[in-house]
This record gives sequence, C-alpha cells and structure tokens, in this order.
Amino acid sequence: MNPRISRETPPRLDVETDVLVVGAGACGLVAALRARDAGADVIVVERDASPSGSTSMSSGFVPAPATRFQQAIGVADDTPERFAADIMAKSKGQSEAGLAGLAAKTIGPALEWLVDAHGLEWIVLDDFLYPGHTRHRMHAVPEKTGEALLARLLAAVEAAGIPVVTEARATTLFANEENGIEAVEITRPDGASEIIGCNALVLACNGFGGNRELVAKFIPEIAGGLYYGHEGNEGDAMLWGEQLGARLQHLSGYQGHGSLAHPHGILISWGLMMEGGFQVNSEGRRFSNEHGGYSEQAVNVLAQPGGIAWNVYDDRIHRFALGFPDYCDAVDAGAIREGENVAELAAVTGLPADALAETFDAVARFQRGEVVDPFGRDFTGKPALAAPFYAVKVTGALFHTQGGLMIDDEARVLDTEGHAFANLFAGGGAACGVSGPEVSGYLSGNGLLTAIAFGYLAGNSAAAKKAL
Repeated sequence: MNPRISRETPPRLDVETDVLVVGAGACGLVAALRARDAGADVIVVERDASPSGSTSMSSGFVPAPATRFQQAIGVADDTPERFAADIMAKSKGQSEAGLAGLAAKTIGPALEWLVDAHGLEWIVLDDFLYPGHTRHRMHAVPEKTGEALLARLLAAVEAAGIPVVTEARATTLFANEENGIEAVEITRPDGASEIIGCNALVLACNGFGGNRELVAKFIPEIAGGLYYGHEGNEGDAMLWGEQLGARLQHLSGYQGHGSLAHPHGILISWGLMMEGGFQVNSEGRRFSNEHGGYSEQAVNVLAQPGGIAWNVYDDRIHRFALGFPDYCDAVDAGAIREGENVAELAAVTGLPADALAETFDAVARFQRGEVVDPFGRDFTGKPALAAPFYAVKVTGALFHTQGGLMIDDEARVLDTEGHAFANLFAGGGAACGVSGPEVSGYLSGNGLLTAIAFGYLAGNSAAAKKAL
C-alpha cells in the first residue's frame, strides 16, 4: 500500500488530537511523552500488532555528553562540543554540522528528563571506548538491550495515559494548499480505515531499509547484504516528503554492521574487536583495520569470499563479552566455537590451519610492537591473546538508513527551498541523520542519538501547535 498525499478535504474525522505521532519506536514514544508533558493531547499510531521496530533490534546504547550519569563514574570533561566534533570527525566533515551540534546539545537533557519525568534508568558503559568516541558516553538501560529500552518507554507512555493504536498503518496524509497537515488516514489489516484529525504530525516511522527497491537505488553497495532491521521500514516518511516537496538529504547514508552472527542473525558486540580480537576471512587472513568502525566493516566483510568473516579472540575477551545479552544468546545458539589452541580453532571453524597460525603470529608481533600492522591498527594497548581461543562466524548487514527529511532546530521538516512546513515534524530514521552520505560516517549510537534527541525536539515543537 503506497503512502500518498491527498489534497482533498478529509471526508470525515473519526477522532481528533493535538499531536499525532506515526511510529512507536524510541523516537515516536519520546516525542509523545514530550508533547504530553507540554500539555498536548497525543495519539501514537503503529503499524505492528506489538511495537518493536528498529529500537528493539538495536543494542539500545545511546551516546550523550555532559550528563550526571557520566559524572557519577568520573567522566567530568565531556561536552556537547566535544561530542559534535567526534561526530564530524567520523564522517570526515560530511555530516550536516547543524544537525550534529543540535543532537549533541539536546541528547543529554533528553536522557535526564526521561529519568526525572518518566522513571527511566541509565548506566554508562565504561569497559571500552566505541570507535570514534573520545569519552565514555554510551548510555544504556540496566538490561543493556534495545528491547528493554523500548519496554521502558512503552511503560512510560502507558503510565502517561497516551494511547498507542496498534495494527494501524498510516497510509494517507491530508494536506491543504499551504502544505499544512490536517488529518491522517490509517488502514487496518482487514482493510477498514479511520481518519484522525491533528494540529501537528510527527513522523517517527524510520527510514527505508525494508524497501529493497529504494535500497538498490540509493545505496547499491549494501543491496546484496542482509537487512537486520524492521521490515516495516519501507520509506513512508521519505515518500510522503517527496510528494510534499520536502528536502531529502544524505539518502546514501546508512548504518551497517560487520559482526552479525551467521546464520543465527545475532548481533555480536564490536567490543570484541576493541578489546583485542580480530577478523579473518575464510582463507584465515585479516583484511582490514577492525578499529575503523563496525558500520563500514559491513562492506569490508561482504567483499570477502562468500560475504563472511570470523571474529577471533581469546578467553579474556570471551568472558568480557558474556556481559552483553546478545552475546549470551549467541552462546546459547551454538554460534561460538572454541579451541584449546590455534590448530583446534582451525579444526572447529574449518579455517586453513597454516594461514590461521600465520595470522595469529602476525597479531602477536603487532601486540608486542615489533612490527606495524599494514592495515594501520594499533594492537599495543591490549594484552596479547592467550589460549583457549574462540571464534564466531559473521556477515555484514544493513541495520538502518541514515538519510531522510531535512529538519531545522525545532525538528520541523523543511521544503526544498529551506522553508519549514507549518505543522510537520520528523526525527529518528525518518529525518536526515548525523552520519553524512557514507557508511563510514556512522558513529556508534548515531541511530538512537537522533531518535531520542530529535524525538524530544519534535514532541516539544509539535505541542506548541495545540492552540493554533
């Protein structure tokens, strides 16, 4: 069912609300909570029977600077400016600088508000630095999963009395001659429809990763990879925006991941690489600098024979990884292989024993600082790998797109001439993100960063339309 814009007057209004939010992921739920706190009546519509989306499939980690949660663990010198500089450095200056600065200064207050107003809890992960971050600023709920983050947001929305209408796909936006959104038609699985009138509309329905045609058109380099995102991310916000004359930006940008357990489809933390592990292809050879970033590593892995690689590490790193629920799931699924020595590891993985042994020897020399890694990675900061050894077979995948509707500092959608639409807002994957136009521009956590920061702004701004 193609999303469309209707220029006709809505034939009826079955219900009316101040703010209508499309999508019940992190962005939509944060927007709904913020709008309700600002005094607006809010309705959230969600196409699925039970909200899940990309949030529940994510790690659930949110980067934020200058929070009291950082300060509690001794990180006292992080600032929005430092964070924004890290974002821009990762994308080699190609991100929208205004959006990067906006997200960096908004996310900290948003996380603290979620605690103070809605009872969420945050911990700061300080075991290792994610690629590109210069401070420990990755926040997570105590369970350390995206599923738990979504559950806590849903509980907050329920406690706030905000209705979440499920099995309700937004299909038609009714727009007047000035591009003001007057109502949205939702369609039920049985074909029945309802029309909801609204003073403001927030698009929080993510990007177009689930639309194979759009992926092939805008990011062909990953079109052959697995899609590890919600199949409902079909680009509705982008397609509505196109019809309205909205500015679309960085549609070639996306988050990939080079460490999805294959064929199990379980995310393996990149912390294994940051702690001293390495990747080899089916020939037992390393092929890249694993510290470059897990997003661009998706392309590197897919370029290997069969589009697969093996994460290789030792018992110290294995025990470290057991602190991540996804890794425990991989253990339970039988995805993790173990060998008492390199020869045994080669046998249980099917990797060429001689080549794998040569790679281990080379890594040991890198770790001792005897020679320089030709891929440019510095191995000297972590202990040398020691038996027993572990490995997990992985592939590269597309997680979510990073381009979308261009927004201003109030999360208002902009048209192609830079003018803001009167009552249309966007955040998260529906909006242009802060990763720039390339996969390598994705800084760890950029997805939930813009979901929560821009959702917070969109909800606040949309609520201001309630009296208009």
